[in-house]
Amino acid sequence: MNDAQLLRYSRHILLDEIGLHGQEKLAQSAVAVVGCGGLGCAVLPYLASSGVGKLLLIDDDKIELSNLQRQVLYTNNEQGCLKAETAARYLQERNTDCKVQVMTQRVGQKELNEISQAVDIIVDCTDNFPTRHAINAAAFSAQKPLISGAVSGFTGQLTTFDFRQPEQPCYACIFPDTPQQGENCATFGVFAPLVGIIGTLQAAEVLKTLMGLPNLHGKMQIFNAKTNRWQTLTLNKNPDCCVCGTQ
Repeated sequence: MNDAQLLRYSRHILLDEIGLHGQEKLAQSAVAVVGCGGLGCAVLPYLASSGVGKLLLIDDDKIELSNLQRQVLYTNNEQGCLKAETAARYLQERNTDCKVQVMTQRVGQKELNEISQAVDIIVDCTDNFPTRHAINAAAFSAQKPLISGAVSGFTGQLTTFDFRQPEQPCYACIFPDTPQQGENCATFGVFAPLVGIIGTLQAAEVLKTLMGLPNLHGKMQIFNAKTNRWQTLTLNKNPDCCVCGTQ
């Protein structure tokens, strides 16, 4: 780590729990972020600025006017541009230490499986159940940690599925069924600051997991933005789960 990097990351390095060793772990890590919408816009700046070495941004969507209420990386003039490419430019301008790659095509199970094998951790910032289930299956197959966030209305949820841990439940244990009607912000709306609250906590879970610090595995936190109250649930593995079950 050169002098400029030591200065850039000095506030991390000063923390006993991180130090130079933890910062070097971040520099050597690769993270895939699926979804560059509201959650992704909150996750990505902190991963890049904190010194994660490689980021893979996956999103085939383009910026629309309705996104600008909560997707804070984008501007009026960028409507019609690809989210992943626009976010990548934003990140590279702020930290050239971080190598950013993009995938702007729609990815299926095969591609997600390959991506999960190639990175250290996967971050789910998507807004629909079929994609979340596909990401979960890929992360479990690769035995890579999955940081999952979701928002709807005034409610957000956050958890870490750390598949390196024995008896860790997966997303399909908790949500075994995929609703026919997609529950996303286009249908139900979303309170703008909520994506920032959940997304920045996803970023924190990513950094802690990469550095070997305690994470949220085995727990799910649910936040009510109307009351500012948190609820913590204990998650249990489902032996009959179609993804990770043992029966």
